[in-house]
Amino acid sequence: MTSSACFLVLITLLAGCASGLQPITHSGVEEAVQDDDSFLSSQSRQKLAGTTGQSGFYMLDSGHEAFLNRAALIEAAEHSIDAQYYIWSNDVSGQYLAGRLLLAADRGVRVRLLLDDFNAEGVGELFAALDTHPNIHIRIFNPARSRSGWGRWVSFLMDFDRINRRMHNKTFVVDSAAGIVGGRNIGDEYFGFDADRYFRDRDVFAAGPVVGGMTDNFQAYWNNSWAYPVSVLYPKAPADGNVAETFERLRRQAGSQAGIPAPADRAQGRAELAKLFGQLTVARGELVFDPPFETMEEPAETPRRSARALQHLAQSASQEILIESAYLILAEEQLQILDMGDRQVLQVSALTNSLATNDLVTNHAGYARWRSFMLEHGIQIYELRPGAEACQQWLKTDGVCSTGQVSLHSKSIVFDRSTLVVGSFNVNLRSIYLNGETLLIIHSEELAEQVASDVQTVMKPRNSWEVSLDDGGDPQWRSGEELHSSEPTVGWWRRTKSRFLSWLPIEKYL
Repeated sequence: MTSSACFLVLITLLAGCASGLQPITHSGVEEAVQDDDSFLSSQSRQKLAGTTGQSGFYMLDSGHEAFLNRAALIEAAEHSIDAQYYIWSNDVSGQYLAGRLLLAADRGVRVRLLLDDFNAEGVGELFAALDTHPNIHIRIFNPARSRSGWGRWVSFLMDFDRINRRMHNKTFVVDSAAGIVGGRNIGDEYFGFDADRYFRDRDVFAAGPVVGGMTDNFQAYWNNSWAYPVSVLYPKAPADGNVAETFERLRRQAGSQAGIPAPADRAQGRAELAKLFGQLTVARGELVFDPPFETMEEPAETPRRSARALQHLAQSASQEILIESAYLILAEEQLQILDMGDRQVLQVSALTNSLATNDLVTNHAGYARWRSFMLEHGIQIYELRPGAEACQQWLKTDGVCSTGQVSLHSKSIVFDRSTLVVGSFNVNLRSIYLNGETLLIIHSEELAEQVASDVQTVMKPRNSWEVSLDDGGDPQWRSGEELHSSEPTVGWWRRTKSRFLSWLPIEKYL
């Protein structure tokens, strides 16, 4: 066979492996469970009595709190749990919470779990087993045809436009009465369980009318034709014996409290949540989410609903916009919308990762491509330092702070110290045009000031470098008396990779 014929055969095989999936038809529309008699509904009514359309909010700033309250919500569940995540890792925290979901299903709670497919390869078989439980239903959003190995990456490349439409939303709703929304995925590095890495993040516990928006967000994706039942993607589900073994292992792990900051039972879970309800800040809020694309072929050239909501808030700000975003890209079009040149009083400051703390060199390269442009247009930029002193307040133990990798993963914006936004939205082009994102907008001076103060603390020299332009127009990094003319505390190879990638116009896909 000639080399050209071999090449044609190879292309045919690759195309066959990567032939795109078709939208699926669901038999009926599954609705959320509504019940006003649950413990969480009762707590919510008591806390919000006498308010008009307001909700209750509590910031979950530490990984410890974020994990504890997710576990407490599962223990308090009486009717339903609807969880939607970009990543659910098959590690200690992921398996523990999966085990708790299994125990909730054992006692009659309907559990629905919706995962984005991009990071689902490592948990597919685990959730295929869980899906065999009569009270657990699992779907995977926008899946690749191939489930593992090199064929999966070929699927991504051959179906590039569709695969780039990711469900980045992250919500966790129990009994349609209370829930958690924010930037955290489910994984050890988000909760402080990983000895080598910690992602600094922020969630919000919410109760009241705003939870209805979280439910609408879940329903929009759950009933979408690109939300595939996990049983369809993994038709060779584990044999009965393997399922029984998996269930036994998960139940055993969920029953062990060794080193796990979680309530042991329903009574402890309710006690934790009753204490939390007593600390809620009551304010007006709304949940904004991007619905799934009507068709995966439509152009991704228009800012999505969440981006338009942020644009409106930005244009309404008169004094200050304070941004905390793991990945940051504001290009020419976005800066024109801000009209900073026409609003001389407006100060825009942004906290993001440095090359040393960014978990993805590709994403940093996209930011570096536009960094000088953002500085030229008046944005003050601060980059997180490795070994930031603030890490000591973020974690119960300081092992990761001194020897591991600490990265910024939170996504928060404060407008004029009066409106706060927390969600899954990174201030970058992928979130603006391609991803499904979720924003919780809270109109509370108290909470806005709380988050603004926290962000500004991390901007201080002991925690971050302030980036500016030198006399020649090149970026420089300052922290107190310390001054760098190139990306600090990283080796030449990481700098070289970032610089090379920054020349490529791929920032929309990062």
